[in-house]
Amino acid sequence: MTIIKAPYSIWEDSLYVDLQPIFGQSLFLKSEAFNFPGSVKVKAACAMVERAEKEGVLKPGSALVESSSGNLGLALSMISAHKGYDFVCVTDARCNKSNLRYMQALGARVHVITHAAADQDGGLLGARISYVRALCASDARFVWLNQYANPGNWNAHFRMTAPSITRDFPKLDVLFIGAGTTGTLMGCARFLREQPRKVHVVAVDSVGSVTFGFPAGRRMIPGLGTAVRPQQLDESFVDEVVLVEEADTIRTLRRMAKHGFLFGGSTGTVVYAAINWLKQQNANNLTAVAISPDLGERYVDTIYNNEWVQEHFGDGILSRPQVA
Repeated sequence: MTIIKAPYSIWEDSLYVDLQPIFGQSLFLKSEAFNFPGSVKVKAACAMVERAEKEGVLKPGSALVESSSGNLGLALSMISAHKGYDFVCVTDARCNKSNLRYMQALGARVHVITHAAADQDGGLLGARISYVRALCASDARFVWLNQYANPGNWNAHFRMTAPSITRDFPKLDVLFIGAGTTGTLMGCARFLREQPRKVHVVAVDSVGSVTFGFPAGRRMIPGLGTAVRPQQLDESFVDEVVLVEEADTIRTLRRMAKHGFLFGGSTGTVVYAAINWLKQQNANNLTAVAISPDLGERYVDTIYNNEWVQEHFGDGILSRPQVA
């Protein structure tokens, strides 16, 4: 019998899917979906909470508040319930309804931002952050971990995610990492920079994200991309940036689903970028890994729903060519 005393401290770090049979290109997809509660974000959530407790910022009677599009909110909901903290997740209308209900089931309060002020920078994300700051200013109990700037975010992946990849793939040549808060990206890239073997780090972002200095635009899929550049991002650790249209994300995920794999939105973006990059490089001899943050069951009402796709992307999206 296995007794789990603290579920948020348990994660699966060595589960990969070989995408060669689907795309005709060797790419190992590191699936982080079997962490509690279903995504890579539990690593950062655990690290940031423990750091705040050690520093005395978070203590009995404190309450947590965080801006999240979904997965970090889920992880913090679980940790808060386990530790006895009140938790408020500030999200926006792109948050999947299943994620919202999941957080509420664990006792979290969820505040959904529906509009950004016309004179406010950063769109919905800027509005979320403004709400968080106002809440903290009005109630001293609230502690904002600030995943966009907290070094505990990237350090979790420096200590856990990247070392596990290099153990499993000692001859790793290229690593594809989606850029949201850039915690996973920065942690893995910083770790790889210190290793004797050179690994090419490719950051993957969504078209419409301002993270790497590109113009802001509409984004419907939560996870990757930001409307405000993350403070922890240091581009000197990144070798290359690839942008992906959300329509290509959806078509890639639909193709994978036909082969029995239901992955989340960020995964589709990273896989599209990785497969096309590898084929353009004619890189069958390279050992390539991509990080998949979560599975797709929470996206069945959006990405995998034909009516939602047609409403937001038009009738022809699913009939166009898929990943190269």
